[in-house]
Amino acid sequence: MGSHTLATASGLLLGTVGGAMIVGALIGWALGSWGIGLLIGAVVGIPLAIFVVYKVYNGGQSPA
Repeated sequence: MGSHTLATASGLLLGTVGGAMIVGALIGWALGSWGIGLLIGAVVGIPLAIFVVYKVYNGGQSPA
């Protein structure tokens, strides 16, 4: 697993969800409703964040 810590995992989770929310809010703002975009960004960001943490901790390798 290497030098990954709980702080690494939580930082990846927060950063990914936050980034998805910002992108969602910007797209929503461009389309007329930043609040709905923010909500959609959060809904998309949660599974995306879990996937990112899985890839980092799994090393991008499939189990043997």
